[in-house]
Amino acid sequence: MKKDFIIISIITGIITLAILGLVFGGIDGLRLNSASIIQPKEQETEEDVRQAVASGEFYPAEHEKLEETINNLLDNVESSGNDKGIFGLILPHASYEYSGQVMAYGFKELVNKDIDTVILIGNSHQEKFDGISIFPRGSYKTPLGNVAIDSSLVEKLFQESERIFFQKSAHEKEYSLEVQIPFLQVILKDFKILPIVFGNSNNNDYSILAKAISKNIKGKNVLIIASSDLSHYPSHEIAQEIDKKVIDAIITGKVENLEQVIRELEEQKIPQVETLACGIDAIKTVLQIAQEAGIEDIRLLNYANSGDVSEEQNRTIGYGAIGFFDESKREYLNQEEQNTLLEIARRSVETHVKNEILTEFEIDYALLKKNQDAFVTIKKQDKLRGCVGSFSQNSTPLYKIVGEMAIAAATKDQRFEPIQENELNELKYEISVLSQCTKINDWSEIKLGIHGVRLAAQGHSGVFLPQVATENNWDVERFLGELCFQKAGLPWNCWKEEETELCVFTAQVFSEE
Repeated sequence: MKKDFIIISIITGIITLAILGLVFGGIDGLRLNSASIIQPKEQETEEDVRQAVASGEFYPAEHEKLEETINNLLDNVESSGNDKGIFGLILPHASYEYSGQVMAYGFKELVNKDIDTVILIGNSHQEKFDGISIFPRGSYKTPLGNVAIDSSLVEKLFQESERIFFQKSAHEKEYSLEVQIPFLQVILKDFKILPIVFGNSNNNDYSILAKAISKNIKGKNVLIIASSDLSHYPSHEIAQEIDKKVIDAIITGKVENLEQVIRELEEQKIPQVETLACGIDAIKTVLQIAQEAGIEDIRLLNYANSGDVSEEQNRTIGYGAIGFFDESKREYLNQEEQNTLLEIARRSVETHVKNEILTEFEIDYALLKKNQDAFVTIKKQDKLRGCVGSFSQNSTPLYKIVGEMAIAAATKDQRFEPIQENELNELKYEISVLSQCTKINDWSEIKLGIHGVRLAAQGHSGVFLPQVATENNWDVERFLGELCFQKAGLPWNCWKEEETELCVFTAQVFSEE
């Protein structure tokens, strides 16, 4: 009896060890407890670096040549002039020789944009598997360097569904995501990526992924890119015709419209057409995420097919760059919005000084209703007459803050006497709309003319707007010294003290001039 108990115990122990080995062994395609594969490591290992496989075939393998190629493609493109924030893109993934110029129309929208994480989504071109694979940690490598994975976001997506996991082989040779990365490296700074590959086995996987992403990107500075070419391999003329129908369906923003058009075109059995969109699940994912986010501005940025850059006209592939634009993510006020704020500043001061009753402003612009801080500067004959601003990261709409700060600049700036009625016609107004303030650990990070600075120490604080340094032709030390002494009432060198807190911000500055 005792002998049987010992044998059973040994067998139980072996089974337990085997199960633990499966759960924690990092097997490709593991789904149970899949988040365990991204436990923190002290440093990146070679296994954590996904090596470039498209280099030298889809794009140049040499660093300088690759950067030059991308810059030339971008230089050939005029910006769309869109002043909204960029939410997502659908871009092709053929070699740069064929689809690079179309890709550039999409990537041009990212110039001067600040994006923390780019979610790259594609359908596998190399293997079929059941589910959705996300590269979990480490980095993707290109000739331009390594781009880190946003592993914290990956972990959150792993927790959303057992169909979302890591399958190493799905990423090893998949080029459709990789070809997007060099463009991102040239344009963006300090960003991470999240590479996702569909296994092409379940038509509903896109919905699972879309819900998982939508849930976990709220409030984050994220861009979503669906990597997909269009029709394969009709003639040049037929490609133009059928690709237009697919693009028109995408621009409606509705997955069901795209599915209907794809179904109708497939039923026509068009000669030589093997697929109408090789990244169909990626496209549907972006459409569903955009719909849930209330994105309505979807537009074609550029279209071509391989017949436009090749002598081969009978067998082509279609390429489209499609942008998803978000009004709420627009970073800068347009001219009409600027003029509205300037009018609010002037009318607020004039009615207050004249002891008149100010009627409520009717505001139709969403950005002016957004809670944001601002400074109002008043000048008389090009000399400062008052400047007051809000720096509380407040919960008051921008248009109201501007009115309040304009009155404060006219009546409460202790450096000046309150503005009198006989001065009103001589005044000029300037408004600085502020970004969020980001704490820095080293004053050398300050960029003169770009950054404004808030300094705090010993219970005192002071703020200088970005334009103060350039208007006075100050270097960084003079800028910070004046901030300590003139604005915060502290010793000149207080900015050098370890306990002094510095945070930087940017500002959109505009005036009546």
